Amino acid sequence: MAEAARVSPNVVERFTPTARWVHWIHTGAFIELCLSGFLIFLPWFGPWMTGSVGTWIRIIHRVGVVVFVAPPVIYAIFNPVKVWYFIEEAFVWGKDDFGWIKAAPSYYFGGDPRLMPPQGYINTGEKLFRLAMVFGVAAFVVTGFIMWFFKGTVAPPVYQWCLLVHDVAFILAVAFLFLHVQLAMLHPRMDEGILAMIDGKVSGHYAKSHHGKWYEQVAKEEKD
Repeated sequence: MAEAARVSPNVVERFTPTARWVHWIHTGAFIELCLSGFLIFLPWFGPWMTGSVGTWIRIIHRVGVVVFVAPPVIYAIFNPVKVWYFIEEAFVWGKDDFGWIKAAPSYYFGGDPRLMPPQGYINTGEKLFRLAMVFGVAAFVVTGFIMWFFKGTVAPPVYQWCLLVHDVAFILAVAFLFLHVQLAMLHPRMDEGILAMIDGKVSGHYAKSHHGKWYEQVAKEEKD
């Protein structure tokens, strides 16, 4: 979400310490959920899912759910306006977003970066990722809640639909995770992305080239 940023000629603060802590706790919990979810989801591990081993894996999965859900919920309680803006930002689209979609295939495969329209605090790809995150988390939470607390209570078709939606959301979430890691850590044009989640800062050049509209805004606010 957009935060007040401190700007110097060479460095821009992009992520606050709170945002970074929430990100890494959320990421760690999500990876744990993926690993334990693989064991539960894939039929190859079916024999392991019986007896005490299966019980403990499911307990670990549920602990991961609590760790995954708790940080954003707590953050939302104390910062409801920022969380609302985080969600709203993904749904606000303009001509620059459609320009991004047009330019993205060439840009991400080494094309001329000048063809990419200036972006705000998050670019269109990050908006798409947020949309996937919002709907994916909603699907996980609703279906997981029903399967956790109402197994044996809801009608069998409802439970099966919850299981199907949960599994499909899981597959898509893993695909988005791999895409996110590839862009943040391996893509040559995103070389400062992962570092910004460690110290919260990006260079002025990176900010201007990747988030030009946002950089101009925070630079103006800093002068005022």
